[in-house]
Amino acid sequence: MKIIFIHQNFPGQFKHLAPALAAGGDEVIALGINRPAYATAGVRVILHRPQAANAEAFKEAPIDVQETLAKTTRGHSVARCLSRLKEQGFVPDVIVAHSGWGEAYFIKDVFPGVPLIVYAEYFYGTEGGDAYFDPEFTRSSLEGLERLRLKNTHLLHALVAADQGLSPTRFQRDRHPQLLRQKISVIHDGIDSERLKPNPGARVHLKRAGLDLGSTDEVVTFVARELEPYRGYHIFMRALPELLVLRPRLQVVVVGGHGVSYGAAPPAGTTWKDVFFNEVADRIDRRRVHFVGRLPHEVLTQLMQVAAVHLYLTYPFVLSWSLMEAMSIGCLIVASRTAPVEELIEHGRTGLLVDFFDAHQIALTVADALQRRAELIPLRRAARQHIVQGYDLKTRCLPAQVELLRRVGQAASS
Repeated sequence: MKIIFIHQNFPGQFKHLAPALAAGGDEVIALGINRPAYATAGVRVILHRPQAANAEAFKEAPIDVQETLAKTTRGHSVARCLSRLKEQGFVPDVIVAHSGWGEAYFIKDVFPGVPLIVYAEYFYGTEGGDAYFDPEFTRSSLEGLERLRLKNTHLLHALVAADQGLSPTRFQRDRHPQLLRQKISVIHDGIDSERLKPNPGARVHLKRAGLDLGSTDEVVTFVARELEPYRGYHIFMRALPELLVLRPRLQVVVVGGHGVSYGAAPPAGTTWKDVFFNEVADRIDRRRVHFVGRLPHEVLTQLMQVAAVHLYLTYPFVLSWSLMEAMSIGCLIVASRTAPVEELIEHGRTGLLVDFFDAHQIALTVADALQRRAELIPLRRAARQHIVQGYDLKTRCLPAQVELLRRVGQAASS
């Protein structure tokens, strides 16, 4: 088969799928804006450059208009790139596109007869989602609701035109309108449980923090791409003063950048990391709280292997790979009782669930889990087993993704 993948940050969610197809003999081309962060053997990557809009002409326009223009511009750029491939005689059997940034807008206008699979990652809305979940940072307004509705414009265009949708979790699929859910298959990107597994003898050396930790140490980990409210960083920090008092031998390792991936930016000249650290700085033992920034994946794996408890908090939003990787490693998980987490964690069986906003309950639950480490070993084993059985990359998810592509491609040619 001839396959085109489209993702602004290729490979993104296709980092396993695209190379696997290429290794199996398929001709694979990928369109992206940024240079790939991972090796993609056998995949021909083409970078396209959306034409910059006239910033001066649109500087007074509402932010939703500016966002719509940016996404439309990306769609135009992809369409021109696809047109050049078509002129060169390359006609794919199937196209797979992440629709999140507008790239999927005009694909069907270039290749109307080619089946399109859209990676339907997240559909914005008010009920049960992220937009107005946290009253500390969001206030409902007509302007906000209007902007939220427009954020779905490019997603709707892509999914309506698509022959098939693909979402990694049921929560993400069910965020979409009822009429469109029927065309969305749920297949996760996949967790390499063979590599991400328990190691009772693991040690991790964190030079920046001056730490050398093993599985007998009392370690709590908190991991996020960026330390920001969407991933509960503010609530986590507010739980620390009580937790550190309850567990005087505890070492807390915080992994994550200081930028913003989701939600509002912090006050000018600061970071969310500093805002909420400063809020509790005079009530914590700073010698036992270690901010280590982003870690190489190998080191992050070692850290999770020595963790006594892994704490994960999130708005009702896209689930982090880090949670599922921690489960695969066999971590004892304490996580927020929010919809995407509840799809993975059953309280008392595969982990422990807490109220996202209740810092006191979080501190008590983590402290109790540390006290009962030996007693709660069955939860760690059940968490790993859940990933192995339902989300393993090689035995479950990758074969299902490949089968979906072939089925959609073959249906169009029959």
